[in-house]
Amino acid sequence: MAGSPPSRQRSMQSTSRASNTFTYAISDAEVLLSLFDSMNSKPPPDSAEVLKRAGLIMALTAWETYVEDRIREEMNVRLRVIAGSPVGQFVNRRLEEELKRFHTPSADKTRRLFHEYAGIDVTEYWDWPQYDCARVKKTLDDLISKRGDAAHRARPVVQGVPPPHLVKRDDLEKAIRFLKTLVEATDRALSGHAAM
Repeated sequence: MAGSPPSRQRSMQSTSRASNTFTYAISDAEVLLSLFDSMNSKPPPDSAEVLKRAGLIMALTAWETYVEDRIREEMNVRLRVIAGSPVGQFVNRRLEEELKRFHTPSADKTRRLFHEYAGIDVTEYWDWPQYDCARVKKTLDDLISKRGDAAHRARPVVQGVPPPHLVKRDDLEKAIRFLKTLVEATDRALSGHAAM
């Protein structure tokens, strides 16, 4: 499509090391979903709910690790010529300090990180069928928020009808699929940007 960023065009580009690590890490969430499915009965036991919450936490941890690893990978390429020099060391130290504070990889934080260090707004490339950039950002931010609730809020003990589960089975499956596609889109953006 004319006027589209080159990285939106699908090509046979190799994936990044960060993407390969993500694929391995996201499998933890897939295993937890599988365990939930194997325990599932109508209705599933209350103890199975923790598997879905843990799965969401693991899926978003895989995303966070991907972002951190991918910016390091990108900077290693960009700083190759000045690696070991005072300037290269300064930039790497600054990046590592930034990553120590990078605990919630929301759309805005991810955009700022890649824009500041790699000179690219990766969120502009976050679109695919049924998802435009705005919907991708909102979906990611909603998942980040839900991860916070899953990690920091225990399921309340109540008498009578139990409250609904925070993470539904389909929500976890969709989150895993969404994050996989988000990693692919981010990798394509960075690969296309480097080729320009």
